[in-house]
Amino acid sequence: MEPLLVEQRGPVRRLLLNRPERRNALDIPLIEALDKQITSAEADPETAVIAVAGKGRSFCAGGDFHQFLELHDRGDNPVDFLTDVSACFSRIAASPKPWVAVLHGHAVAGGLELALACDVVVAADTTLIGDGHTKQRLVPAGGSSVRLPQAVGRGLSRWLLLTGELLPAAAFENTGWIHAIVPEADLDATATRVCHQLADRHSPAQQHLKTLLHRIDGMPPEQALREELTTFADNWTASSVADALRTFLTPATTKADSK
Repeated sequence: MEPLLVEQRGPVRRLLLNRPERRNALDIPLIEALDKQITSAEADPETAVIAVAGKGRSFCAGGDFHQFLELHDRGDNPVDFLTDVSACFSRIAASPKPWVAVLHGHAVAGGLELALACDVVVAADTTLIGDGHTKQRLVPAGGSSVRLPQAVGRGLSRWLLLTGELLPAAAFENTGWIHAIVPEADLDATATRVCHQLADRHSPAQQHLKTLLHRIDGMPPEQALREELTTFADNWTASSVADALRTFLTPATTKADSK
């Protein structure tokens, strides 16, 4: 069975984690498949947005503990696998194309870290979300210790990281991290709407901006402002911005007369 299902819906590439019997727990084949799709989606000019969701009862319950123990029993440290997981999620965060995480069931540990790497999150109101690592005497290795405080703030992130508690999606409503929380029956339609809103703005400008936002994350303000000006200049010269502005400024009557 393929660990990752891929469906192209117009400008939206939908990736479906396909290990439902393990609540889509992350293992080597799944991460390898996800990494290949990052490369493929970024190279495809027809793909404007990438959405990632989970098949079955959950979005993703984290790393596959069976895999961890198999690696340990043959003398390998799971950190080698988790290095690949971390690199994969960092590629998503740095991607010039927007990523949308579509959460249901559970988004825990590695599942949470995958969602944190995405740009936009939509969630079913029944989703349970948390870091969960400390419940299993583990510490994060896929980015939650870094990205969770940025997403939900210091206080809530420390609570989630240090207790491992899972909270319903509604607990994140005021953090600004989750874009939309909806009944599970409305999740696919909501995700489709959000993806197409992003796809409607697909342009070199959006890709330049996405790259800029990642690059300046955590950067001192003065340096970030310089990077913003540099990105403006790069975008201006790399695309037909002047022509687009000229069209925008042309009076409607002139446009009608020219037809």
